[in-house]
Amino acid sequence: MPLQRPDIEQVKNLAGKFKIDLTDTEARLFRIRILEHIEAMEQFQELRIEEDQPPLRYFDRDAGYRPTEAEDPLNAFIRKCRVKGAPDGPLAGKTVGLKDHIAVAGVPLTLGSRFMEGYVPDFDASIVTRLLDNGATIVGKMNMEDFSFGGPGFSGVGDFGRALNPHDTSYVTGGSSSGSAAAVAAGEVDFAFGGDQGGSVRIPAAWSGCVGLMATHGLVPHTGVFGLESSIDYVGPLTKNVEDLATVLRCVAGRDSYDPRQAKVPEQIADFESALNQEVTGLRIGILKEGFGIDGGEADVDDAVIRALGVLERAGATLKDISIPAHRTAALAILPLYIEGTKLLYDTNLGGAFSDTFYPSSIMTTFGRAKESHSHELPLNFKLNLISGAYAQRHYNGRLYAKAHNVRPGIIKQFLEAFEGIDLLAMPTVPRKANAYHDPVDYQDAIDQTLFGGQNGSDIQLIIANTAPYNYTGFPAIAFPCGKSNGLPLSIQLVAPHFRDDLLIKVAHRYQRLVD
Repeated sequence: MPLQRPDIEQVKNLAGKFKIDLTDTEARLFRIRILEHIEAMEQFQELRIEEDQPPLRYFDRDAGYRPTEAEDPLNAFIRKCRVKGAPDGPLAGKTVGLKDHIAVAGVPLTLGSRFMEGYVPDFDASIVTRLLDNGATIVGKMNMEDFSFGGPGFSGVGDFGRALNPHDTSYVTGGSSSGSAAAVAAGEVDFAFGGDQGGSVRIPAAWSGCVGLMATHGLVPHTGVFGLESSIDYVGPLTKNVEDLATVLRCVAGRDSYDPRQAKVPEQIADFESALNQEVTGLRIGILKEGFGIDGGEADVDDAVIRALGVLERAGATLKDISIPAHRTAALAILPLYIEGTKLLYDTNLGGAFSDTFYPSSIMTTFGRAKESHSHELPLNFKLNLISGAYAQRHYNGRLYAKAHNVRPGIIKQFLEAFEGIDLLAMPTVPRKANAYHDPVDYQDAIDQTLFGGQNGSDIQLIIANTAPYNYTGFPAIAFPCGKSNGLPLSIQLVAPHFRDDLLIKVAHRYQRLVD
């Protein structure tokens, strides 16, 4: 069907939306050129030419169903499905759950929100293809905070409810990859994948008691995974143990021709499984001053991490107190990327822009139509950041967004200088244990609990204080259990130089062997 042709008044009205006041003469001449553009666009639209997209190789797929409460008591799954991979490989016989922001062809994708209801991808994310190539079987799309907005994971009013903490269901699981962590911790899947834009793999790993990795930026391809802002987006594994983590990372890491984030990824990456069972003698671990004693944090969390480091010291590692003020600067610098990144995400219909990459036309079309017809169904935190992002663009004209990117090299430099004297950084993953969940008392309380910040004094800046800096700087970070307090898991986070993810696996596995 041909596009409608605008008349002169419609051209003037379109220009007015950009604060452009056209004269009659300008509008008449503009209309002639616009009609030429429309004709060329229609010709291109009608071309019978193949569109490139990630490969689709496995066709034994059951799109599945929404499980009952009896079948899924932790509410970890949005959908149970079954997609079988290769008959053999290092992941053969292993079941995997995927946070429902990862595209699997033929299986509905919700982003945790009814806003996307009815959307079914026609392509596989790159990590999905790699998992299937290595023998894994996908058995579920996992619960998540709406559109991945919700690191604290205390929302109780999301469209699919909250995933329950397997250690104590009266406590939150952590977000936004809440279902992925709950399912792994409870043994419902062998491993899972989540997304991390400020800690959303590591926070639920910490609060649910499993292992979570945010690999070096770009090491794990993000193609077909829907994030927030490409420079802080990651997709990463959650596992019960470090051995599984090493195997899974080996299967999914490495260059992908579609992902522009991977410019710095080396052709040869580290051998992660060889890092298992290695000694830590002589390894230098920096105890990050800025990662401890954070306002609102809890002493038992800090104490557990120090005890865990003592275990490694007795095994031959060297501990050294270190201060990197940029740790706290990075947590502040990432905020404009969240806010204006949301606005850019909205403007491009989740597609991104300005990169030579794969653009998911099906989800871009679906989102574009949906925002025109029922934007009232967008998640609350997405609306909040969208409005803040629009305000920032109007009043700062992109200055804050540009500054957030432009100061990054200087902040990274401080960390690189610190890494000259140490091999790893150590700190609590989250400065406090999981928050208790409280049912909202009314509609206003439900909204307040869902929006970033505030509930029970739990502030988003506190929760992500030790995780978000590494989304911003691109250094790899691993979270793994280091004890319990009052029945709730405690977690230590280690951070390594770029592309030394193998060091994280080496030390985490050595600790696991010493205390398991």
